[in-house]
Amino acid sequence: MSDLKAAFDKAMADSKNLSERPDNATLLQIYALYKQGSVGDNTEKKPGFSEMVARAKWDAWSKLKGTSQEDAMQQYVDLIESLG
Repeated sequence: MSDLKAAFDKAMADSKNLSERPDNATLLQIYALYKQGSVGDNTEKKPGFSEMVARAKWDAWSKLKGTSQEDAMQQYVDLIESLG
């Protein structure tokens, strides 16, 4: 897993230097895959309706429930590479 972790860490750094800003749906996917890969399943309290951005992030992350951290890391790496 150390190679995957290194690729994940590199993709995190690369994500800050993308040639153009991804659309909001892609940004949510990046966030969700990052959280699933680094933390695992979402166990945080769901934000209220008034917190639209936080709720969108929470929902995107929750959709990945059950995805292994390794799978999420690989998907994150692949996504960032495709955007680079």
